[in-house]
Amino acid sequence: MRERILRDVGSYYEQAFPPREFIPGETPVPVSGRVFDADDLRHLVDASLDFWLTSGRFAEKFERDLARFLDVREAILCNSGSSANLLALSALTSPKLDRRLIPGDEVITVAAGFPTTVNPILQNGLVPVFLDVELGTYNVDAAHLESAIGPRTRAIMIAHTLGNPFDLGAVTEVAKRRGLWLIEDNSDALSSTYRGKFTGTFGDLASVSFYPAHHITMGEGGCVLTAQPRLRVLVESFRDWGRDCWCAPGFANTCGKRFDWQLGELPHGYDHKYIYSHIGYNLKLTDMQAAVGVSQLKKLPAFAEARRRNWQTLYDGLRQFEEFLILPRPTPESDPAWFGFALTVREHGPFQRDALIRHLEEKKIGTRLLFGGNLLRQPAYQNIPHRVAGDLHNSDIIMTNTFWVGVYPGLTAEMLAYMTQSFADFFRQFQA
Repeated sequence: MRERILRDVGSYYEQAFPPREFIPGETPVPVSGRVFDADDLRHLVDASLDFWLTSGRFAEKFERDLARFLDVREAILCNSGSSANLLALSALTSPKLDRRLIPGDEVITVAAGFPTTVNPILQNGLVPVFLDVELGTYNVDAAHLESAIGPRTRAIMIAHTLGNPFDLGAVTEVAKRRGLWLIEDNSDALSSTYRGKFTGTFGDLASVSFYPAHHITMGEGGCVLTAQPRLRVLVESFRDWGRDCWCAPGFANTCGKRFDWQLGELPHGYDHKYIYSHIGYNLKLTDMQAAVGVSQLKKLPAFAEARRRNWQTLYDGLRQFEEFLILPRPTPESDPAWFGFALTVREHGPFQRDALIRHLEEKKIGTRLLFGGNLLRQPAYQNIPHRVAGDLHNSDIIMTNTFWVGVYPGLTAEMLAYMTQSFADFFRQFQA
């Protein structure tokens, strides 16, 4: 019966999700979106038929498959990329670590970032140290990294912006030499490489997101990556209520001495499944989400190649307009699996960003600003404890002049040509 159901899912997919004709000016050209097929739908239904509503066989398989794909030792699933950031940083506050982070310690990050790269720093009572970024790469200006380090600086937590790796050579060298923890927010950069090695595998910890906008999707979902088994145990503890036990859901006595522990001031033999070594959360995901991830992961190389191809098509089409726009550029020695195509309207030009964005949106071409601009200008961050190293000049330019358009695999050649033509139509009024 299961086999028959799964065969019928394929027929349902063909009827429910037929290809749609692209009509310029009428069909939306989104910045991102889910790209899925009948196999993804079959995996979802297959998991639902188990009625195993927490993490199970598909979650275990996905963790193994992703770790193998990236050539990293540990992959720990959770319910979102934002939660992955929270878990990665929280793990470093564990009293089980010799170099644990404690309230008041500083973590270097960037001002032109996504909130959930910064929020875990604040949520753990730590102090963010904000650096500026470069225009073009939109990543941390590594030349100022050393000068940002103070007597209480203990970690670096920054993202690979729009899939473009930050200067991992410079950042990892400083982190190792100065004894700083390094967390890579790899949510936008799954399958990007630096010097031939996947991003997300350089730091002590890294995060990945599987939100529909990202490289592969589970709907919601995230993952923490690490090469260190001791950090895996800590991440899992914070993810699973803070418990000391590491048994998978539905299992007991994995350690072989469930009723023979003595921790804290508890009586000897207190059930290990109910001993808590951290102030944790419940950030697990469901096996149905993981099942979609198992299927999507098979498509990741093709998705990444499509993103690179779409980015290059836009670059080739828009380079004729560099008098108006700063075009994006990859970090040296990197091969980004691009998340988006960032553009900065040149200062003192004949138009402002809002005019160009309105033109594109009227053409049904989706646009997005580059995250929160300068986060310190946002209402949520007006009174936070923080330190600024240098100035945030480029972050302010990004706030007023930068936006991005999509390169995701769902875009067709016709859509990309329409996008380029729409830019040309706008710029024509300013050309002699």
